[in-house]
Amino acid sequence: MADRLVIVESPAKARTLSRFLGRGYSIVASMGHVRDLPQKTMGLDIKNGFKPSYQTIKGKAKAIKSIKDAAKKSREVYLATDPDREGEAIAWHLTEVAGLAKGPSLRRVVFHEITPEAVKESFLHSRDLDMNLVNAQQARRILDRLVGYRLTPLLRNKVGGGLSAGRVQSAALRLVVDRERDIEAFVSQEYWTIEVEFQKGKVKFRARLVGEKPADGGKPKSLDLFNQADVDVVDGALKSASFTVDFMKHKEAKRGPAPPFITSTVQQDAYRKLGFAAEYTMRLAQQLYEGIEVGSEGAVGLITYMRTDSTRVAASAITEARQYIGDNFGKEYVPSRPNSFLRKVKGAQEAHEAIRPTSIGREPSNLKSHLSRDQLCLYELIWKRMVASQMAPALFDTASADITAANGSSYLLRASGSVLKFPGFTALYMEGRDDEEDEARSPLPLLKSGESLKCQGVFPKQHFTQPPPRFTEASLIRALEERGIGRPSTYAPINSTLKQRGYVLRQSGRLFPQKVGLVVADLLRDHFPDVVDLSFTTQMEDRLDSIAQGEMEWLPVISDFYAPFDESVQQAKKSIEKNKVEEEIQEKCAQCGRPLVIKRGRFGPFISCSGYPECSYKRAYSLKLGVRCPQCGGEVVEKRTRRHKTFYGCLSYPECHFASFQRPLPQPCPQCGGLLVSGSRNQARCLKEGHRINLDVLEPVLV
Repeated sequence: MADRLVIVESPAKARTLSRFLGRGYSIVASMGHVRDLPQKTMGLDIKNGFKPSYQTIKGKAKAIKSIKDAAKKSREVYLATDPDREGEAIAWHLTEVAGLAKGPSLRRVVFHEITPEAVKESFLHSRDLDMNLVNAQQARRILDRLVGYRLTPLLRNKVGGGLSAGRVQSAALRLVVDRERDIEAFVSQEYWTIEVEFQKGKVKFRARLVGEKPADGGKPKSLDLFNQADVDVVDGALKSASFTVDFMKHKEAKRGPAPPFITSTVQQDAYRKLGFAAEYTMRLAQQLYEGIEVGSEGAVGLITYMRTDSTRVAASAITEARQYIGDNFGKEYVPSRPNSFLRKVKGAQEAHEAIRPTSIGREPSNLKSHLSRDQLCLYELIWKRMVASQMAPALFDTASADITAANGSSYLLRASGSVLKFPGFTALYMEGRDDEEDEARSPLPLLKSGESLKCQGVFPKQHFTQPPPRFTEASLIRALEERGIGRPSTYAPINSTLKQRGYVLRQSGRLFPQKVGLVVADLLRDHFPDVVDLSFTTQMEDRLDSIAQGEMEWLPVISDFYAPFDESVQQAKKSIEKNKVEEEIQEKCAQCGRPLVIKRGRFGPFISCSGYPECSYKRAYSLKLGVRCPQCGGEVVEKRTRRHKTFYGCLSYPECHFASFQRPLPQPCPQCGGLLVSGSRNQARCLKEGHRINLDVLEPVLV
């Protein structure tokens, strides 16, 4: 009989811990949350201090019984749930629902990585439950329930079924919609730039026109080149001008590495470089954190905890990274002192660690046979980012030259160039960008002050000002983080919910607000300005942080929010007119020939005839995958069974009966051209000839 009981959330985490704790410990998994607010009622006694009425989650009775039985046989109980507010709340709910507080000695253990050293250290420094963290999580849950439970029925009644509103979700939707409105209102303006090409020796280079140079040698006056006529005047003058070098200056420029990942940045870079949606990135990261079987090592956690907003790294990890860099890249790649990074985002919890490998020695190449393709891709990204963060900066030799063009009037031109002198961290890793820019600059030849140059050609170029770009999932997460909206645990669900509700559509990597999203955003802005006000949402996050730190009580925060919110709800019920949103699709009804539309019902969107009720044709709304049916050549779409299990079938059903529970891949089989479906152990299966294809030979799949 084990003397000590350890409770975790997942079986994978339990298996990994069992290797480190040994005999005398029994480990039980709660399978996540065991209690929550009820689904069919608000579950809050508003008149009695917003007291929550928690219920045991359906299907968790067996897990709770196992925990109760194990606790009766143990002298000590350790709550080893995740090291954040959510994990603290799960631990507290476990003590309440399983009666642990009245039983044996109860302790809380927290570790940010599942390694023997970290686990041992956490058990040596166990503590009591932190009720400040629990109350902060409860306050967030209550706020979200108040907003969601009061606004969602209003939206479904006034706009359509399958919709929802949320405190952070609605603020994110406003960002997307406001950006779309900025794009719509944008008026493009024409402008021109002019470059002059020179050659010295074998080196050709260009200088850009900066402005008109006054006779007294003062600051150049900018030139307004808004049309062809403006350009022609300057173009003619430059073609017959004489060019003289005013001066040339050289300097060494440094570019430092990016900090190790936090939750938001790993989601951003995984999207940019791997095409992974935020929720998929977090699912993979959870697997890497909880433990993977790695050969003779057995199950081991490969990365630190993945929900964090701190760039702090343990001293031991920095030492290990610096040692690895010196051994594998050379001493010149190791900076004289460790690189440190300070967080600039509101609410960062510096007590946490960044996302990093638990051992730098576990190189990605050595884990290839133990991880799935996508697990390996994400691990490699995290590993490279951590190692690169402790490498020396990249060094550039940069040069710039001012050149005078004289022909009656004088014009100032400027040329610049750079050469990579030392690669530093770029030898291993470069941070991705949302909107790629061409940073390459050709080197300049050596120029002397007073030297004359001969014009090889004048090159005017027409431009038009561009509207702000639509958000990608990565740039939306960055915008939320910069404004202090949401926290590490909320970024992935926000993106997922906006897509699931049909508020936004992702096309070519960009988020396009749909008609229903525009209607919902406008309705919330007009009648619930605080809910979608970005500064208000940020202030609420700050208050939740203050609750977690013990600086504020949760009840006054909820009360201050609810009174004006409730008044807004009552007014909105009276004043909002119904505005059912129906979106036409490019398809005619098979029964009557009228256009088909997307409607929203209780269980989400569906396809219906616009002639309803005269025509009752309808069918399920299916997500197209960009894959052709192997039987009839039609579209393969994602569907749901009556029990809501996902499968993939032909859009031409019932004429075509193709279906698969394995997700079809957009790449054809490289051997026979047949349809590939996702398999196990890093392989895909060909439905035509049964070939087994290693996913590593295929181009990455956007998830």
